[in-house]
Amino acid sequence: MSKTFQEDNWSQEHGNEYNKRNPHNIEEMDALYTKEYGNVTRTDLNKDFLDSLPRDIKILEVGANVGSQLDGLQKMGFQNLLGIDINRDAIETSKANLKGIDIILGSALDLPFRDNYFDLVFTSGVLIHISPDNMKQAISEITRCSKKYIWGFEYFAVHYTEIAYRGKSNLLWKANFAKIYLDSNKELKLIKEKKIKYQSSDNYDSMFLLEKNV
Repeated sequence: MSKTFQEDNWSQEHGNEYNKRNPHNIEEMDALYTKEYGNVTRTDLNKDFLDSLPRDIKILEVGANVGSQLDGLQKMGFQNLLGIDINRDAIETSKANLKGIDIILGSALDLPFRDNYFDLVFTSGVLIHISPDNMKQAISEITRCSKKYIWGFEYFAVHYTEIAYRGKSNLLWKANFAKIYLDSNKELKLIKEKKIKYQSSDNYDSMFLLEKNV
């Protein structure tokens, strides 16, 4: 399958540059969240949404980058963690950051896993980089691979809105991604959602947990 414009960019230059800027562990991620949102960390949000789940469930992160989110889940006690990412440089960097967690090469548009293989599949700042033209396919793949839960943390807007990414177009959007999931599959239901406001603007991010009835 040929790469989309977005996949081509994020697998190469834009992705490599992002890897250098991105936090490489949960401690750096928590510091970034405090700077962006104020009195909330990624660890706080992880506990708020996932603390009640068994620690032996199978979890997949789609768009895992260098593995900082997976690092946080491992430090919460989750044991069966896997990531997939389109950028080879991120995967190589993750090998120095993670112990006992693999990240493999692949695309959200074609996940190489059986139906219902994972108990929970999640994204964090990944759907925002997939074109609206390809969103249905990404949502379908994520939903297909999850047996029970879908978890997300993405830029929020009531309506699909494109945002310039470092002066370039066709690389970044915000939307109501929880609603997009729910509209795409009537077997999904919203368990929890929290919108978090940026300190420096009126923009919000949304964390949501969906449950799949199979």
